[in-house]
Amino acid sequence: MDTLILLCVILFWFFVVLGIRNWYLYTTRKKQLSLHLEEQLKSPDDMYRRKETLSSKALKRVTKYADDFSSIGQRINFFSENHEVDEWLRKAGNPLELTVERFQGIKMFLAFAGLIAGIVLFIIQFPLSQFALAFLPILGYAAPIFIVKRQAKKRQEELRYDLPDFLDTMSVSLQAGIGLDQALREVIRFFDGPLREEFSRFLYEIDLGVPREQSYRELLARNDNPEFQTLIKSLIQGIKLGVPIATTFKLQADDMREVRREQVKEKAAKASPKITLITTFIVAPTAMLLIGGLMVMNLLFGHNSFFDLVK
Repeated sequence: MDTLILLCVILFWFFVVLGIRNWYLYTTRKKQLSLHLEEQLKSPDDMYRRKETLSSKALKRVTKYADDFSSIGQRINFFSENHEVDEWLRKAGNPLELTVERFQGIKMFLAFAGLIAGIVLFIIQFPLSQFALAFLPILGYAAPIFIVKRQAKKRQEELRYDLPDFLDTMSVSLQAGIGLDQALREVIRFFDGPLREEFSRFLYEIDLGVPREQSYRELLARNDNPEFQTLIKSLIQGIKLGVPIATTFKLQADDMREVRREQVKEKAAKASPKITLITTFIVAPTAMLLIGGLMVMNLLFGHNSFFDLVK
């Protein structure tokens, strides 16, 4: 009987050790397989992507706490309908990996945080705390909407700024005999920002087997910049009609530079009345006050001043 018990104990520990070993091998191979799949499915832009800063990581962590408010945010959607938010996020490049639901949650989370902050300020009798109690929740609600819309506009401006140089480089590469996809892979390495992100995603979709025309239309859906949309529509038209792509890039670059030149002239023409207005109502009165003040001080305290004459 003792022998049987000893044998059972030995077998028990043998199978425990064997199970631990197999579990370790399983987790190791699973991790290796996950890394392999990530490398295979990695988009072309991942190898150039900068490391996340500590602040961006902290913001991402904070945004996850807003998921509990997403259902409330989707019901209270003043000035932020779901389809509008989806469009803003796409044009802003999905900052902090935000989804529509999480954005709606952040909006309500910040409104609630503003309400709590206003109540605390009111309790401690902070100056103007009654206004803070009223406006901080509104500010918390409106801040994400304003920031995302501003980010979307800024991203589209950056896209327009880089386009002419990008098109010139692409035109030279294509005229040298390089294919479109290979030229894109080489050229985007020398650009930063939304231009590289968009074309890297385009190449990633092409590698996954998405039809080229559909990938072009996805580019159109993610960006509303007029120059960029004109370029993509020209490429779609070129595919259908067989127009040389290098010629398309060259013509688009020339047209964009001409448009930019006209926009600079327009901004300069609009700036002139503003400068005149500032000069008339701020600079000129200030200069007159300074001159008049110096004259009065000289009259009162200078050589042969009014007090000297009185004496």
